[in-house]
Amino acid sequence: MKKNDWRYKSYPFMREKSCLVDYEIRTDSMTTQIGHAIAVLEQETGTEEIVTILRQIQPLAYHVNGSVRGRLSITIEDLAWLDSIYDDFVERAGEAIKQFVLPQGSHGASSLHVCRSEAKKSYRALHKVSEEREVPEILFQFLGLLANVFFVLTIEVNKLQNIEEVIFVSKSYGKKD
Repeated sequence: MKKNDWRYKSYPFMREKSCLVDYEIRTDSMTTQIGHAIAVLEQETGTEEIVTILRQIQPLAYHVNGSVRGRLSITIEDLAWLDSIYDDFVERAGEAIKQFVLPQGSHGASSLHVCRSEAKKSYRALHKVSEEREVPEILFQFLGLLANVFFVLTIEVNKLQNIEEVIFVSKSYGKKD
């Protein structure tokens, strides 16, 4: 075995001590989950618009991945586009967006819930990176908004599949006895 043989390395920075590696692996996982959601949603009726949006989001997820170690490649225009998607789907969701729901529904909606969770984990990993080095604020904005976009897309997908959201009422938070 040659010392630098790439067949034995899955990622060149894997042994770094920096939290940046964890962030890059986390955002890679998110990007992979987006690809999975695309594949699932392509099989569900009426989700073509969602698939088109996800196809635009997926490369942005890889751009957010490389924007710390490399050149910042998430732009104000990217954030504005994602903002417009969020606003559109919040309007479509109506009252459904105002309550806490269980992460469930069609296979496609469930895949989007996993994407939402991955975006939140990516945001948290980015926070850890920011304790080690300066991180552009737009990356936090993008990941936070992305998690929320995935949520509103799940609401839309469940609506398209005629699946009702299941409201979750926490016993831990809320009214005090």
